[in-house]
Amino acid sequence: MSSSHLCVVIVGGLHADARRAAVARLLADVPDSVALHHDLATAAAGTVVRTIRDATGIVSAGEAPLVNDCACCALREDLVPELRRLADAGLTRLAVVELWDSVEPKAMAEVVSAAGLRLTSVITAVDPALLLPYLANGDDLAEVGLAAAATDRRTVADTFARQLEYAPVLAVAASAQADDEDRALLAQLHPTARQVPIDALDVTGDEARGTNWFAPARTPAAAWAPPGWEADPVATKDAAPSDSIGPSATDGPRGGRSPGMATGPDPASGTDGTADADTAPAAAADTPEADPAATSEGPRSEGFGSAVGGAGPRSERIGSALVDAAFAGFDVEAAAAAQHPACALLPAEADEAGVGTLVWHRRRPFHPERLYAALEDLTCAAARSRGRFWLADRPDTLLHWDAAGGALCVESAGPWLASLPDAAWDMVPPVRRAAAALDWHPEHGDCCQHLVFTSPGLDREGLELLLESCLLTDAEYAAGPAAWKRLPPAFDSFLEV
Repeated sequence: MSSSHLCVVIVGGLHADARRAAVARLLADVPDSVALHHDLATAAAGTVVRTIRDATGIVSAGEAPLVNDCACCALREDLVPELRRLADAGLTRLAVVELWDSVEPKAMAEVVSAAGLRLTSVITAVDPALLLPYLANGDDLAEVGLAAAATDRRTVADTFARQLEYAPVLAVAASAQADDEDRALLAQLHPTARQVPIDALDVTGDEARGTNWFAPARTPAAAWAPPGWEADPVATKDAAPSDSIGPSATDGPRGGRSPGMATGPDPASGTDGTADADTAPAAAADTPEADPAATSEGPRSEGFGSAVGGAGPRSERIGSALVDAAFAGFDVEAAAAAQHPACALLPAEADEAGVGTLVWHRRRPFHPERLYAALEDLTCAAARSRGRFWLADRPDTLLHWDAAGGALCVESAGPWLASLPDAAWDMVPPVRRAAAALDWHPEHGDCCQHLVFTSPGLDREGLELLLESCLLTDAEYAAGPAAWKRLPPAFDSFLEV
């Protein structure tokens, strides 16, 4: 067996119980799988504890020293050698990288991909009942014992938001406390994500109908034969595409996501990878040998038994939704592009179960002082807001808006394409040029306001009035860019000028 046939899936999330349940499900359902976990809680003592386990328990444990007093750096330095060791041994089908609580998946996905390993999915585990409490938690990670380094200045809210929005797959825990509002909030925060119930181990054809659990590119039974397991390996970016692109996360201080109109699934259309309900079960019924119970010689976890379909005849079962998602494929470059403020696919307008999403798009710059005066009200107006914006005194600079937990991060994301000379466009990634072209204005090019606010009990009318009041007046707008640049620079403190 070629060492390059090892598949790697990253599972993360601050919802630790949901994350552990998702990992246990994968270990129980995928033969020859192991989970690697680096516990950063011991970083204060100078080490990071690494464990490798399978469905039966701990296989090995060891310690990795801190690197530059950074626990996440130690994780990066230790993870790739361990994965390569597993790959070279040729005995492991799937390596599940279970991230520690506050570690964000973007950096780890890029590390795994850069090492030439086959990353087949990134999954964030979620308990819907905990969504709002975590998004509303403005505590620094250091205050709750979850900082990854002494210099870690992230908050619980912004860390969780990036974990949620980067992953194209959300493993959703069954929660008696979750209600319709929680589920609507999850759907609106990341509408292009593929939601997979963690507790659905064995799924029958009837139960799979009408869900988005399986990608249309292949039948669910293919999940039990990972891409390249029996054939020559292919590059990760050529594997079956993930159903959506999710927003980004970093291990450094609060970074960002953003607005946009990049190519990808339409959150309003429902084209998120839903299988043909008439064909998927039939294909599975023709291949009963693909059933995990028939192929797996390893133990199954009693504690995570199927809540549906477990008692059905073997020929009716079509496999595990979570395992199918774990082998769906993942493109690191596309995921990174999807987080750039200029081209990320933001949520669309929505209103369901008391949860609303407002998409605010305008072609006039903000007055810096009026916007600055309104920041507190705008930041607190929604559980989550993000996007890009245009300041009159910085007309050439694309600015990134990223708010959660009552805290706002504003960053420069470089120039608007409209401000660049034609010769510089060849140096801009194609996805960025395509996004700008889709939203091009004959006078302002890609310069615009594109902000999205999502929250239960969203006051749309009040929020729109407040935002409109921050724009340049007709007289200010008519004065032109030369006059705009002379307006008081209220955002210097944010942008560290």
